[in-house]
Amino acid sequence: MQLRKRIFYTLVILSFYNLPATAQIVTEYSQNEVYNYLSRMDQKGLVAFHDLIRPLSRVYIKACLDSLQTKSQQLSEIEKQELEFYLRDFTDGKPLPDGSAENRNTYFTKDPFGRFRSIALQSKDFSMRVDPILQYGTFQGKDQSVTQYGSGFNLYGYAGKHWGFYLSFNDVNEKGKGIDTTWSFSPQTGHSTRIALNQKSHNYSQLRAGIYYQFKNGSIGFGQDQLSYGYGENGRIVLSNKAPTYPYLRFDYRPLPWLSFNYTHAWLNSDLIDSSRTYNTGTTTYGGRREQYINKYMVQHSIDIRIKRGLHVSLGESVVYSDQLNAGYLIPISFFKAFEIQTANNNINAGANSQLFLSVSSRNNIKNTHLYGTIFIDEVRLSAIANSEKSRNQLGFTLGASVTDIGLPYLTATVEYTRINPFVYRNLLPAQNYTHFGYSLGDWMGSNADRFLFNVKYTPIPRLKLLAQYQYIRKGGAGTLDQQYFQQPQPPFLFNYMFNQSELFLQSQYELYNNLYITGSYRTQNNGFTQGFLGFRYGF
Repeated sequence: MQLRKRIFYTLVILSFYNLPATAQIVTEYSQNEVYNYLSRMDQKGLVAFHDLIRPLSRVYIKACLDSLQTKSQQLSEIEKQELEFYLRDFTDGKPLPDGSAENRNTYFTKDPFGRFRSIALQSKDFSMRVDPILQYGTFQGKDQSVTQYGSGFNLYGYAGKHWGFYLSFNDVNEKGKGIDTTWSFSPQTGHSTRIALNQKSHNYSQLRAGIYYQFKNGSIGFGQDQLSYGYGENGRIVLSNKAPTYPYLRFDYRPLPWLSFNYTHAWLNSDLIDSSRTYNTGTTTYGGRREQYINKYMVQHSIDIRIKRGLHVSLGESVVYSDQLNAGYLIPISFFKAFEIQTANNNINAGANSQLFLSVSSRNNIKNTHLYGTIFIDEVRLSAIANSEKSRNQLGFTLGASVTDIGLPYLTATVEYTRINPFVYRNLLPAQNYTHFGYSLGDWMGSNADRFLFNVKYTPIPRLKLLAQYQYIRKGGAGTLDQQYFQQPQPPFLFNYMFNQSELFLQSQYELYNNLYITGSYRTQNNGFTQGFLGFRYGF
C-alpha cells in the first residue's frame, strides 16, 4: 500500500511539471526564505531546484515544495514542519479544499488553505491576493541612531489560463543620527533617495511589478524587479541585488528537459544628464530647465545545460548600450558581441560595453555539498593571454563550496572567494558603465577587490535562522581610463591599495507567520565600525 501511494504521488508531481502550457507566472520576491530552504533541499538531493536566475515563479516554487511531499520520510522533523509552513503560502493554482472554484472571497481572515490573507478573491477565471507591507527597525552604533519604517502593499493574481500579474510597493523612511544615504560599499540594495535639507532623514521607494504570459514550455512578460544570476553568499558578480529595481522585458524558454534559455532586455538609469535634449522651459522656477537623462539599456541572454542531475553549466553574454533603443538587441537568439562590432563601424567611441559569463553548479554530486563557480569576462585579449606585457585580463570570478548537515542536522558551512580584477564593470563611455542609478549591477565591491568569506548557518527550531559570518576584503583604487586602455603592462591587481576590511556579522531571524520576519543582527569591522539592528517586516 505504501508503495502504491509513493507511485501515485510521483505521477501527480510529474504531471504537475507538465503544466507550463496552462499555468501562469507570478514571480516571488527573491529574498523570501523559501529560496534558501529549497536550495538546501536540492543540496541534499531531495528536490531539483534550479535558482541560477532569480526571481522564480510561485507556481514553480509550489511544484518543488509538492515534490518534497513524496520524500517526507527523508525529512527531519524540523524540515517537515517548515515544508508544511511554506505549503500554506504557495497554493497558487491549487483547487479549493471543498472542490469549489468559484466566488470564494475572504477578508482579513485565513484563506481556505489556512494562510492569513487581508484580501483573497477567487472566481472561475480570476484570483487575486492582497496583503499590507509593514516594516520597522532601528540601527544603533557608534555615532549612529537611525529609525527605519515603511508601509505599502503587495498584491498578485491570475487571469484566465495564461496571465499572471503582481505589484508590490513599499514607501520607506529613515531618520536619525548617522544615516547612510549612499550605501556605497555595502551589499545593501541602493535606492534613488530623497534627502531632507537637514541631512537627518531621507525617503525612498521599493517597487516591484510585472505582467506575464505563460505558454507551453515558456513565458514572456514585462516586469520591474531585481534579477540575480549565479551563486554567492554576499554578492554576485554577474547580476546582484545591489542596484535598485529596473524595468525589463523577460523571456524564458525550456525546449528540452535538460536545456533552458533566458533573455532579458532592461531599461536602466544612466544618472547622466543629456545636454542635447535638455531645454529651457521659459520660466525661472527650479532653474527653468527640462532635464533629460542619457538613455541606457542592458540586454542579456544565457543558456543552461543540465549535464546530469545536480550538475548544471550555464553560458551567457550581456551588453550595456546607450543613447537609443537598438532593434538588433531585441532579437533574443542573436550574438550580441558580433552585432555590437558590426554597428560600431570599427569605432570604439561608437561601440557598447559587452561581457561574457560562465557558471557551473554541482549539488549533491558530493553528498550534501554544493560546489559553484562563476566567471565574468569584461575584456580578455586572447592573443596575449599569457603575455604579461600585453594581456588585458579584465575579469572577475567566484568560487564557493557549501556542506550541509555537517556535524548537526540543519547546520551548513560555506567558504567562498571572489576576485574582481582592475577596470571590470567600467567603460570608456560613462553612460555604458555596468551600473544602474550609479550602483553596480554586479558585485557591490566593484573592481580591483577581492573577498574571502566563511559562514555557518543553523536552524535549531523550525523557521529560526541563525547566521555567523566572517569576511575579509581587500580594495584597490579605480585607476584612470588611460591606464585601463593604454597602459602596458596593465596595472597589477590591488594597485593603488586603499584599505582592507575584516567583518564579523551575526544574525538571528525568525519567520513567525508567513512573510512576518523578526530580525536582530550585530556587525563589527576592523575600522571601528559597529552596528546593531532590531526590527520586523511583513508582506515581503
